[in-house]
Amino acid sequence: MSGQKQIQIHSSDPPQFPPDWAGEWGQDGYGLWAALVYRGIAQVFRWIRPETFMMGSPGDEPERNNDETLHEVTLTRGFWLADTACTQALWQAVMEDNPSKFKGDDHPMDSVSWEDCRDFLERINGLLPGLNFGLPTEAQWEYACRAGTRTPFSFERTISTDRANFNGNYPYVGQDKGEYRKRTVPVMALPCNDWGLYQMHGNVFEWCLDWYGEYDLECLVDPAGPGTGGDRVLRGGSWVNYARNLRSACRFRYWPSFRFNFFGFRLAQGH
Repeated sequence: MSGQKQIQIHSSDPPQFPPDWAGEWGQDGYGLWAALVYRGIAQVFRWIRPETFMMGSPGDEPERNNDETLHEVTLTRGFWLADTACTQALWQAVMEDNPSKFKGDDHPMDSVSWEDCRDFLERINGLLPGLNFGLPTEAQWEYACRAGTRTPFSFERTISTDRANFNGNYPYVGQDKGEYRKRTVPVMALPCNDWGLYQMHGNVFEWCLDWYGEYDLECLVDPAGPGTGGDRVLRGGSWVNYARNLRSACRFRYWPSFRFNFFGFRLAQGH
């Protein structure tokens, strides 16, 4: 069509497989995977293929928020995303400390600010030059969380505490109450989504790269949020939250210097 902008989606295959940082690699029912091994600690990454998807929530989604305007987004490049939130074992191997409240090598980091995550990224990228690890953009995060779905959760239209760690006293609309664990659980303790990613819903909120702001509906290709702001985006909900806060489209934000025992993060590579 005359005047129509052409959007090029790059090859769905990674530019190099296995990537040169991978200690182990392979392919399974979820797709390609590669593992970074540092000081004996392994972090598996999943290859997330580029695609166009619907970001946000439809107007009839129960318990939605007003900042979730439904819109089409195109990600033109694939990226590697950690299959779990960053564990305390990996953090300790890199940073040689552990500020988490709920201790456990296989538990997610908690009590970390966005600025703490930035410091971790600077350290690991310095120790292992060429990795270019970062935080996922908000669009990348939601795309990966959805794993091809358009429903409130990647587990379809509802969620339960045997699939996610949240405050089961406040279930999603129409569901029965469930367990309230009152703390984090190991990063692989509950089922993964259809792309092999664990606990994108619940356990700890995950910091994203973006400043928080209303969606820019004019920037629909590889969006990265506003250029400036006061709050950074968090996604996914946590062990302390109601089920509604775990929805794939639900957005949260906080000052980048703040730490809570339900704030964590997940590594991305390939920006």
